[in-house]
Amino acid sequence: MTDDDTGPVSAEWSHRTTPHSRPVELWPLDPVVVVGNGPVGQTAALLLARWGVPTIVLDRRAERDLVGSKAICQQRDALDVWESLGAHVASHGVTWTTARTFYRSDELSAMTMTDPGRSPLPPFVNISQSRTEQLLDERMADSPLIDVRWGQGVDSVTQDGGGVTVSGPGFTLHTPYLLVCAGARSDALRALLGVDFGGHSFDDRFLICDIRASLPGWASERRFYFDPAWNPGRQVLIHPCPDSTYRIDWQVPPDYDLDAEVAAGALDERVRAIVGEVSYEIVWKSVYRFHTRCVDRMRVGRVLLAGDAAHLYAPFGARGLNSGVGDAENAAWKIAFVGRDWSGADELLESYHAERHAAARENLSVTSATMDFLVPQSAAAAAHRRDVLERARAEVAARALVDSGRLAEPFWYADSPLTTADPARPFAGRPPRGAAPPPGPGVIVPDLPVVGPGSLRRLCRDGLLVLAAPGADLAVAAGAAAAVAPVPARAADMAALSAELPGLLGARDGEWWVVRPDAHLAAVVTEAEQLGPALCRTLARARIVSRARPARLGDIATASGRPC
Repeated sequence: MTDDDTGPVSAEWSHRTTPHSRPVELWPLDPVVVVGNGPVGQTAALLLARWGVPTIVLDRRAERDLVGSKAICQQRDALDVWESLGAHVASHGVTWTTARTFYRSDELSAMTMTDPGRSPLPPFVNISQSRTEQLLDERMADSPLIDVRWGQGVDSVTQDGGGVTVSGPGFTLHTPYLLVCAGARSDALRALLGVDFGGHSFDDRFLICDIRASLPGWASERRFYFDPAWNPGRQVLIHPCPDSTYRIDWQVPPDYDLDAEVAAGALDERVRAIVGEVSYEIVWKSVYRFHTRCVDRMRVGRVLLAGDAAHLYAPFGARGLNSGVGDAENAAWKIAFVGRDWSGADELLESYHAERHAAARENLSVTSATMDFLVPQSAAAAAHRRDVLERARAEVAARALVDSGRLAEPFWYADSPLTTADPARPFAGRPPRGAAPPPGPGVIVPDLPVVGPGSLRRLCRDGLLVLAAPGADLAVAAGAAAAVAPVPARAADMAALSAELPGLLGARDGEWWVVRPDAHLAAVVTEAEQLGPALCRTLARARIVSRARPARLGDIATASGRPC
């Protein structure tokens, strides 16, 4: 892979290159084709380029549509991925740290987001999807490894043992792997791949207005209203955005007519009920319907589906685009490793489905529970919601039952075939709302500043990482990392990276920690002979024979050694 330009590069990685120059170890295959040039496809192409993998990005549209806020709420871990690519999305958005929930005129809760580590990034940033796409476009334009082709829709997909052939009007391409990121309207592509897109759609509509106004005190918090006087019996969600713009979502009846409301002047009354008599401008407005759907397979041979092409969620909790970025990162490192024969090809690709389909099912469970509370489907459910909201006015315990959307969080791969379980750290399941699970196999590591690369997450994204806790032999970690060459792998002393790191991770004396290229923890072991099998499992291989130079202790270990 190639290093990004967000900080100094260790001299030990002198064989690596700058982000936009050609890697020494060339990609041995044809370019990977990415279908869909929205934010998930953009992220996937940039991540693949960071691994030195060329891509051709196809999009049926003639050009980018830069209208409306669309997916606005970006979570810290998605921001972190973009930051690693040199796309500084966080600095262009509005940071918010508090989520307030109201029932009619009473405030029920104000939840402040926490950070399990010391990330330089905020918990959430609001920024229009179109602006995010512009920032990613700028990074893509700088990369000679990314070839964007507008106006090319895919009408045919066939594959065999040698790769995938995609074609459309006037073109045919052969690719070793196909990544489908074409968004919600990918019905034709899903049909070509033979995947089912089961689920359901909700009858109620939601009206979105992006308004520009001066609303003091509202610029750093998300506000959710149940049954306000100005939208009785339904909900309203308000998000701050850059340039004094606010995104307002009203739940409206199934027969809502936006044009009729505008013509009657009722839309102005709707907005005035929230903003008062201040002057405002409607920047964009739209009506949409929620869907809850997921494909039954996110991997079909050499084809991987990601983002809205694979799953659709109700937006409360901001799990759509944030989950799509997780799909893209998971797919990118696995395609890069499989294409270079660094891993078990079929097994590692299949782990994409195992991990990201599990993440999709978790997101469906969370968002479906939210929608069941927001839009009760029976009289009994409606009565339950009303009872919970009334009790929550005075009872703290009842407030925990109020569901206005569990906010996006990185998924945990505790049950992944790549993860080595640690009996001392059993995964306890979904953590309380607003909390992160403690570090353990399958969980993404918290970020903090470290010596050398600048942050722990950045160090992780160079390849495999073996961390030696206090009392663990660094030479053992270096030898294990060496054994997987030419896979990029490092060995490092936890305490040397940061005196805080062992405590932050909850590491015990004598442990070795194996971290994946997407910063998820793959294993914690206490015996030297367990390290090799744990690394092999992370790569979905039974045995690895390395082909590189002798091992070096310290920051980097990329050398030859015993097979796993």
